[in-house]
Amino acid sequence: MENFRLNVLKMRVCLTDMHAVLSQIDNWCSVNEGRYICVSNVHMCMETFDYEEFCKVVNNADMVVPDGKPLVWAQMLLGHKKARQIRGQDLTMALCKAAPEKNLKVGFYGGTPETLFVMKKCLSEQFFGLDIAYDFSPPFRPLTPLEDEEVIKSINDSGVQILFVGIGCPKQECWMAEHKDRLNCVMLGVGAAFDFIAGNKKHAPRWMQSIGMEWLFRLLSEPNRLWKRYMKQNPRFLWYFTQQLLGRKF
Repeated sequence: MENFRLNVLKMRVCLTDMHAVLSQIDNWCSVNEGRYICVSNVHMCMETFDYEEFCKVVNNADMVVPDGKPLVWAQMLLGHKKARQIRGQDLTMALCKAAPEKNLKVGFYGGTPETLFVMKKCLSEQFFGLDIAYDFSPPFRPLTPLEDEEVIKSINDSGVQILFVGIGCPKQECWMAEHKDRLNCVMLGVGAAFDFIAGNKKHAPRWMQSIGMEWLFRLLSEPNRLWKRYMKQNPRFLWYFTQQLLGRKF
């Protein structure tokens, strides 16, 4: 089921579940090839709607999983009642739990040095035997070609099989697409997961997650950063998705 994709506006989102995603990643880790997974939400959906080049980046991913509850509802409204949400945070934790059992090495690209330190400590305490073979906090500027080559070499030399990329949408998706053919690992763009694991940001209560109101909790937690995104993109998503349900082609 994980290979079947359904268009939500212009973004092709997989119909899948956590077990299928974990199984597919495990299979990919055994072939030593670059792959990348986009963890999608309404923000990403509207970025793909507005920008053709970014749409290609996301739709060319090896997998696009529905992190946002509205995307799962959209899949259901389009006739797929078994659609399931795959939260980036839950996927990150599930992979870190499975990694020691399968002798898989993990790595982290993104976040501040302080966030990486706390996150690695939390994960190592929670998942005994977790092999964190690589971590890097990139600067807030583009890397020079030489710096980029050094990063690629470091990642490949580390033997990392699963690389979590947390530099925010759309930057992380573009980074993964640009590096797919030069890295020998499965990359996952997990957005703010590093901050959640390290405790820099709080999770919405499960009841808010279950009714699709996690975005409101995040908005109230970070109004200055997120108000423009949610106030602009959420209404636009509802409008254009309604048009899709009515049969309009994008």
